[in-house]
Amino acid sequence: MTVELAVSRHGVFDRSDELAEAGHEQVVFCRDDATGLRAIISIHDTTLGPALGGTRFHPYRSEDEALTDGLRLAQGMTFKAAAAGMALGGGKAVIIGDPAELKSPDLLRAYGRFIERLGGLYVTAADVGTTSADLDVIGETTRHVVGRGEHTGGSGDSGLSTATGVFHAMRAAARHVWGVDGLRGRTVGVEGAGKVGSHLVRLLVEEGARVAVADPCDTAVERLRVAHGADVRRLASVVNAAVDVYAPCALGATLTPATVAGLRARLVCGAANNQLATSDVDDLLTERGITWVPDYVANAGGLIQVGGELWHRTPEEVADQVRRVGDTAEQIVVGAAAEGTSTGAAADRLVRARLAEARRQDGRP
Repeated sequence: MTVELAVSRHGVFDRSDELAEAGHEQVVFCRDDATGLRAIISIHDTTLGPALGGTRFHPYRSEDEALTDGLRLAQGMTFKAAAAGMALGGGKAVIIGDPAELKSPDLLRAYGRFIERLGGLYVTAADVGTTSADLDVIGETTRHVVGRGEHTGGSGDSGLSTATGVFHAMRAAARHVWGVDGLRGRTVGVEGAGKVGSHLVRLLVEEGARVAVADPCDTAVERLRVAHGADVRRLASVVNAAVDVYAPCALGATLTPATVAGLRARLVCGAANNQLATSDVDDLLTERGITWVPDYVANAGGLIQVGGELWHRTPEEVADQVRRVGDTAEQIVVGAAAEGTSTGAAADRLVRARLAEARRQDGRP
């Protein structure tokens, strides 16, 4: 009798998708039966420094789906750190399960022990499904955690820093598209009213923009409408709505060939990771004359904040670097227009040049 072993298309080495050539350095599968922990830590590239990236706690439908998400997010963190000029590599962790049902202090401590075994090669922070309070618990069993509560010496939740970076990137790109008035008087469709989207809405209203919000959580949207009145309205969806700017601030992959075909916004800039469903969507946006600020450029503010903890940066130093996210966005948008290329290609060139220079200085090929 012959037994044939099926090889998953979504493993690490024998993939059939765009991650096949991504070159992840290390992937660690973590399991603790006592607590129900099943986690995957993906380390993409440590050329510039230790891999830093949040821990996402999500009820993935399968291990394959969790692995793919983690690999994509880790690669994005490498690009994000390099674009922001930080001495950090890219990594990400995913915990499989519904945090409302599975999350417990014991599970978080078990997870922290796995991080500690990596000896600082990976440093974790918060992401979807995890909070600063969770990081405090994880920090009981590992030193390699940032973004903990301020009462434990951390910098706290990074949502405001992420939103602020997105705002500066969006404003810089809007001035390129519409001139000096930028966002003033423009309608921005914000997808997601969570801890980043809600801060972004406030900054946009203060800038003189009108905001349309899409979020399934009635409470989150109503809170924004009470705070900002007529400047904020609710829509079932904003991706194809009559808005000037589309700001994806929830989960990724909302930019597909189909959604781009119906996109009415002239500018796309948001906090969500991995906004493109596939890399060719970048070219589709360019062909339609839509300016896209690559997600890993726009949403670097949170990484800048928590990364600052590693070098004991002051709040003023962190805030200054977050503001410079707008400078990077402007450099990429203007450079892409001058070269006749997509913004994604321009941003990728910037990142790869910085990684190549770091390898050259280290004497590596």
